[in-house]
Amino acid sequence: MKVLMVCSGGMSSAIVVKSLKQEADKQEIDMEIKAVGTGEFAEEVKNNYNYSLVAPQVKHRFKDFKAAAEEAGVPCEMIPPRGYTPIGAPSLIKQIKAGAK
Repeated sequence: MKVLMVCSGGMSSAIVVKSLKQEADKQEIDMEIKAVGTGEFAEEVKNNYNYSLVAPQVKHRFKDFKAAAEEAGVPCEMIPPRGYTPIGAPSLIKQIKAGAK
């Protein structure tokens, strides 16, 4: 499963990506996850992703990201603030499994 996360490019995204990958491995889910900045999302989401996530710090642009993802046929959802922490990975895995194509 390929997952794309869009964020403002800060350190917190790398932490969330790492914890999400660790949780996927723990649950034996084959997951590739990539985080990109806001300027890269519209092009990157076209690369055969199964799901996309929007980080809380860029929620003000959610409509733009969702439109780009829908154009590429990729489900797109917000990461709840509670899920945007290292301990939020289990809930994010549930969200991804429920919404991925």
